[in-house]
Amino acid sequence: MDEPGRCAWATSTAEYVAYHDHEWGTPLRGDDALFERLSLEAFQSGLSWITILRKRPAFREAFAGFAIDTVAEFTEDDEERLMADAAIVRNRAKIRAAISNARAAQRVPGGLSELLWSFAPAGPRSRPATLAEVPATSPESVAMARELKRRGFVFVGPTTAYALMQATGMVDDHVPECFRASPV
Repeated sequence: MDEPGRCAWATSTAEYVAYHDHEWGTPLRGDDALFERLSLEAFQSGLSWITILRKRPAFREAFAGFAIDTVAEFTEDDEERLMADAAIVRNRAKIRAAISNARAAQRVPGGLSELLWSFAPAGPRSRPATLAEVPATSPESVAMARELKRRGFVFVGPTTAYALMQATGMVDDHVPECFRASPV
């Protein structure tokens, strides 16, 4: 049986194939679910996504399933516990950012999901013809990062915001030959 066409980045490991085929680019809503993705994208900064993907179960356990209200209550003891946890990325600035961002998320009127999705591009947009044409940022991701920063979020720049938009289906950057590409 022939394998379906996929985005080239998604073919090197079984984890990437599963992530691409079942998650990446699929619309995701819900405050805790989007908080998880926002946090993991921030942890990914400077690292490969496969590192984060492989550590995701440990991240979920260490960060209480990324329940915003629970993470917002983390203390210095929790920070030290996380710094000692070799199963996750032990970067103090990123750990502090996740905790701080949970607190910022609690203050978002209408919720994090509503805020993030308000930056999804409206109407049709051109699909990148090749992986080389996939942008690293967009006007919407720049605006999202600016608004998140204004609301007290940290470690979320335009590139991280765009990666979040791709991962959660706010934009569809599957290349045309990919079986997951939606009609434009």
